[in-house]
Amino acid sequence: MNKLVYDIHDKPKFGSMLIFALQQVLAILAATIAVPAIIGNGMSPSAALFGAGIGTIVYQLFTKFRSPVFLGSSFAFIGSMFAAFGGAASASAGYAGLIIGAAFAGLVYVVIALVVKFAGVAWINKLMPTVVIGPTVALIGLSLAVNAVNDLFAGKVMVEKVEQVIQDGAIVDKVSMVSGCNPYIALICGIVTLLTVFLFSVYGKKMAKLIPFILGIIAGYIVASIFTVIGIATDNVALQIINFAAFKDMTIFAVPDFTFVEAIKGVKDIDGSFIATIAVAYIPVAFVVFAEHIADHKNLSTIINRDLLEEPGLHRTLLGDGVGSFAGAFFGGCPNTTYGESVGCVAITRNASVITITTAAIMCIIISFFGPFVTFLSSIPNCVMGGVCIALYGFIAVSGLKMIQQVDLGESKNLFVVSAILIPGIGGLKLVFGEIEITTIACALILGIITNILLNKFQKKDTAEK
Repeated sequence: MNKLVYDIHDKPKFGSMLIFALQQVLAILAATIAVPAIIGNGMSPSAALFGAGIGTIVYQLFTKFRSPVFLGSSFAFIGSMFAAFGGAASASAGYAGLIIGAAFAGLVYVVIALVVKFAGVAWINKLMPTVVIGPTVALIGLSLAVNAVNDLFAGKVMVEKVEQVIQDGAIVDKVSMVSGCNPYIALICGIVTLLTVFLFSVYGKKMAKLIPFILGIIAGYIVASIFTVIGIATDNVALQIINFAAFKDMTIFAVPDFTFVEAIKGVKDIDGSFIATIAVAYIPVAFVVFAEHIADHKNLSTIINRDLLEEPGLHRTLLGDGVGSFAGAFFGGCPNTTYGESVGCVAITRNASVITITTAAIMCIIISFFGPFVTFLSSIPNCVMGGVCIALYGFIAVSGLKMIQQVDLGESKNLFVVSAILIPGIGGLKLVFGEIEITTIACALILGIITNILLNKFQKKDTAEK
C-alpha cells in the first residue's frame, strides 16, 4: 500500500484543508442528495446534506476522530423510507416515521455495539475472514459500476419522453422525463473528467496530485458548459447538458426544510400499528447495513494501515454510525452510512486526515443554507459525476481484489467461498419480503459466510477422521 501523504492525525494547511474538504463533499454529493430526490414527498436535498454533515460529526465524536470516513444518505433504507410514507395517515406522519425508523435502526447498532464491547471482535474476524471480506469489498465497487456507466450518458437538461403502453386493455401514453442531450456528447464530458482524474492522480505535482477529483470535475464542467452554450445558441437540446435555468429561481440564503419540523405536525397521526410497520421496515435492514459497515471499515483499515475494528474499536464505529444515522435522519430524513466514495477518495489521494473529513462535514452544514452553492453543486451533470465515480468505484473494487490476493485460491475451499460471493453479487441476487429488501451485497455476504462456515466445518471433520 502506498504511504499516506496525510495520516489520520495530520493537519494540512488551512487553505489546502478547505480544498481537500471540498473534494470530499464533491465525492459524496451525488449519492447524498439522490436519496431524497428518489423518495420525493417534498424531502429536501439541502436538509439531507445538512444531516450528512451532522451525522459525520457525531460519528467522528464517537470514534475519537480516528476514522477518516464520511457518512451520507444510505440507499439501503430506500425501501424502508417508502414504507414510512406508504403506511402513514399523512405526509407529516410519514416524516415522523422517517425519524422513528432511524431510531429503530440506530438501536440495532447500539445493541450490536454492546455485544462487541463485551465479546470483542475475534468472532467477527472468524465469521468474516479475508476470504469473505475481500470479495465483498470488491463487490461493493462492482455493484455500483452500472450506476456510473449509466450516468456517463446523461445530462441535467430533462425533456419529456412519451411511450405507448397497454394499461387495462387500452393503449395509453406514458410520459417520463429523461436526459435530453445526445448521450455521446455526454460521454465526451464524462471521459474528459475521468482522464483528467487519472492524469492528475498519476502525474500531478504537489497540490494537483491531491485534488484530482476537483480538477476532473472542473474540466468536465467546462466542456459540458461549452456544449451547452452552443446548444442554447443554436436551440439544439441535444447539446445542452447543464441546466443553467436552475440558477434563475435560486435564493441566496434559505433554511433547509428539516425533517423534524414537519414530523412534529404528524405526531398526532401516529398509532401502534404504524410504529410496528416502521419497525418491521427498518430493523432488518439495519442488520444488513451492519455487514456493509464491517466491509467498509476493513477496507479502510487496509488503506490507512490501522485496524479500525481494534482502535478506535468496532463498538465505537457502530455507535458512531448508529447515532450519526439517527442524527442525520432527524434533520434530513435519510439514515446515514459510511460512504464507499469517501473511502475511495481517501485511497486515491492518500489523504487520511480526519480533520479534512470533519471540515467537509462542517462545509456540508454551512453550504446547505446557501442557494448558489447548493444549486451549483446540483447542476454538475450526471456524465461528469459518472466519470468521477468510475475512478472511485473502480478503486473500491480493486481494494477488494488486493485483499483476495492474500488468500490461497489454489485451495478449493477458498475458491468456492469467493465464487459464492462474487457471482451472486455481480448477478444481482437479492431477496424481497414485502417492504423489506435484502440487498445484493448482503445476500452475497451472507451466502459467503455460510459457505465458509460449512466448508471449514467439513474440512475439520475430514481432517479429524484421517
